[in-house]
Amino acid sequence: MKKFVITLFILIIAATVHAQSTVVFKGLPIVKISEGGVSRVPENITKDRAVDLKCIINKISGSYYWTSRENVKLLRIDSRAFSTFVAENGSGYIRMVNPDLKDAASLMSETEAKYDYVEHLLIGLRSITYYGIHE
Repeated sequence: MKKFVITLFILIIAATVHAQSTVVFKGLPIVKISEGGVSRVPENITKDRAVDLKCIINKISGSYYWTSRENVKLLRIDSRAFSTFVAENGSGYIRMVNPDLKDAASLMSETEAKYDYVEHLLIGLRSITYYGIHE
């Protein structure tokens, strides 16, 4: 009986945690720009390679996580046509265009018209920036 109660408790907890996890954003990168202060290297990303470089953000129990980057906890900041998710450990951020305001954001520049998000990673003093589309 004791084993049954423990098993039931574990299943309830697992189901609760699973039910509270939702994908907030999933994007595929198109362009990668590597910068290091002395060089800047832009490159187009093939569709095959983009699948391995997806940007994924999940919401679990009211908190946001950069699922595609070791589940780093994120702080969400909403401002009109954009939502920005900043890594609490300082490792980078993701900014996405609100899909409902894509047409308005597209009037800002060619960048907002062409891309749905930017993902910026900081590695020491170097950075990697991905521009991509919502999946």
